[in-house]
Parts: sequence; structure tokens; C-alpha cells
Amino acid sequence: MEPDYAKLIDPKMIRRMSRIIKMGVAAAIQCLEEAGERMPDAIIAGTAYGCLGDTEVFLQKMVENDEQLLTPTAFIQSTHNTVAAQIALLLKCHSYNNTFVHRGFSFENAMTDALSLLKDGQMKTVLAGGIDEITDTSHTILKRFGLYKKEPFPAGNIFQTGSKGTIAGEGASFFVLQSEASGNDYAQLTGMDTFYKPASGEEIRQHISAFLERQNINREDIDLVISGENGDMKNDAVYDMVYQTVLSGIAHIPFKHLSGEYPTASAFALWLAANILKAGKLPGGIQTKKTPVTVLIYNHYQHIYHSLYLLAAC
Repeated sequence: MEPDYAKLIDPKMIRRMSRIIKMGVAAAIQCLEEAGERMPDAIIAGTAYGCLGDTEVFLQKMVENDEQLLTPTAFIQSTHNTVAAQIALLLKCHSYNNTFVHRGFSFENAMTDALSLLKDGQMKTVLAGGIDEITDTSHTILKRFGLYKKEPFPAGNIFQTGSKGTIAGEGASFFVLQSEASGNDYAQLTGMDTFYKPASGEEIRQHISAFLERQNINREDIDLVISGENGDMKNDAVYDMVYQTVLSGIAHIPFKHLSGEYPTASAFALWLAANILKAGKLPGGIQTKKTPVTVLIYNHYQHIYHSLYLLAAC
């Protein structure tokens, strides 16, 4: 669901923006407005695919024009750091600006950088986000790799198909991170961790257990787990194993039936968790035994990039 961009961005600028730039800039502006923050000390973004639309335009023109008389605009706007740079230009923010392009860890590394800046005392307020888009061309390519379902399925029943593949997703999620409470916070991020290419289910369980131990929290203290099931049999088997062992008995909900699958989808999960903690209830009439106070996010992308987030109510 996209907003009315004209209410957030100068209409004259919108015409020169590709879709992912509009998505990212609009999400960042809304985020800053809700936080009551006019000028962040740093802007950090994570994206795996970058500006796919502009990249396709440039490559297509390069072929059509036989590499002659190419306009530089599409190339300039196809670089991965375009979204973070555009946000800085609109805000006239001349401070730290960085973009991480690390596949399924793009958003996680952006968050790690932001948290490091806050912890070191170099910055007081950081705007951090994750952005990725889907285009017709990228959808076709990824579908050939078997990432997406080929057969039709009833709406809302993606987890009950019992087949290979998932649904395509995209999104732009931004967060204002501060080292101290402001009184206007959605939630507190108490911990974050990543691990890469676990060799077995036992290694996954060990990583999750070690993460909870480092955060000095017992399994019984977690009110809700938000996890990245996406309807693919192999993908979801990882979560089934976790819920039968190290996270057994804890209320849990998926999120990718809302966002689809994409490398920075964990940013959407973080947004969802923060809103649940702020509201004190789950969306869509889903009930838990008690008001969520502590939420754990566990997501993996293609069973390669695994991430954990622990959030607490303010």
C-alpha cells in the first residue's frame, strides 16, 4: 500500500524519482515526522537489490543505443546509495550517510552500524532503514530460480499450500534510533544478532539459546515471536524445528504473508513488532494470553542469512 506521495514530497521532484526512491523517501519522512525529529545525525540504509527500475532502464538504453549517446540520469539514479542520498538532499543533512549492500544482511548491517554510532556516543539520533523493490524483470528472473510459487493458491492460504516457493515482496521501512528514551518511543531494541549459513538445526538452536543467554532473558519471559515463514516447505521447516525445541510453548505469528519475501523483509518485521509493543496488542484480532511486553523476531533469508531481534515495551 503506497501513500499519496504528493503530500510528502514536492510534486516537481516526484516526477524525477523512480518508484523505490519515492518509497524510501516517503517512509523516511513519515518516520521523522512521527518521531518529531527534524535533522538526524546520520542516515543509514540497507538494500540488497538497489534501484532495480533505474538499472533496467540504463541497461536497456545501453543496448538500444549501441552504447552511444547515453543519458547519465538513469545511471546516476541506479546506484544503491541513491535513496539515502536523496533523503539527505531533501533534509539538507550533511552528516554521516552510508548504504549497506550485503544481500540478506543489508538491513542488519545498517542497524549494526547505527547501533555502533549510538553506543560510541558519536551520534545521538540515527535514521536507519531497509529498502528493496520488485520489478517485472527481477520477478521473472527470480521465478526462474524457483524462488516464487508457480501454481495459483487461494488468497491468505500461502502457509497451507505445502509446495515449493513463496510470494514476491518489497518494502521500505525506516526507524529513528536514539541512545536515550525520548518519551515518544515505540519500543526499546534490547538486542540484535546475526549468523550465517548454519550447518544444522542444532547450530540454529545453539545460536538462539546463546543470544537469549546474552540478553539475560529466559524463554518464558518472551511474550511473542515474530518469524519469517513464507509458505515454502524447506524455508518453513526451519521455523517448525525451532518452535518444537528452543522456542516451544511461546505464542508466535508469521509476517511474510503481509510483506512477501525479499532480502530486507526483516525491516518490516521490526516495524510490525514496534507497533505491536506500542499498541499493546496484536493486529487483526489475534489474541495472546497477556499483553505483549517482550517480542523476539527470528528471520532467515534462503536459509543463509539468519537474524534475531529482541524488543521490549517502553
